[in-house]
Amino acid sequence: MSRQSRYLSLVLRHKPEEIGLTLDAAGWARIDQLLPALGKAGYRMSRDELLALVQENDKKRFTISDDGAFIRAAQGHTVKVVLDLEARIPPEVLYHGTARRNLAYIFAQGLKSGQRQQVHLSADNATAEAVGRRHGKPVVLRVSALRMHHEGHLFFQADNGVWLTDSVPPRFLGF
Repeated sequence: MSRQSRYLSLVLRHKPEEIGLTLDAAGWARIDQLLPALGKAGYRMSRDELLALVQENDKKRFTISDDGAFIRAAQGHTVKVVLDLEARIPPEVLYHGTARRNLAYIFAQGLKSGQRQQVHLSADNATAEAVGRRHGKPVVLRVSALRMHHEGHLFFQADNGVWLTDSVPPRFLGF
């Protein structure tokens, strides 16, 4: 991920105030306000460069509004936003990548959102393993998502395909 992409992720997910930016309740920032603010912070880019960064981002971390006036992070926020995603029926199994050192806690407490607003789950094992690798020796957990759904848990799918839920109790976890 490029330096600019990392900084944009920081601003849109965690610290908009760092560049004097205000996100609306759904996490959207006006592009015409974002670009000058990024420039003042040393991350100068044109609108075309921003659009290319969004398009080329391998994890599709960012979403441009239909009218092209706004941008937001697809998911992963620590600042309070309401993404207005519709609840969806998940596949039978979703995956969560983590570091092996976290397993005792996870099997005792379940998956919690931590600093983020929701737990992030992957639709495939390979993506979950890549996520886990970022945190240490990776392990991939299977989440009985459809069973959770049938027991009343809500699932949402972000613009980039990441599945979101508030928490995953231990009884829905396995290998």
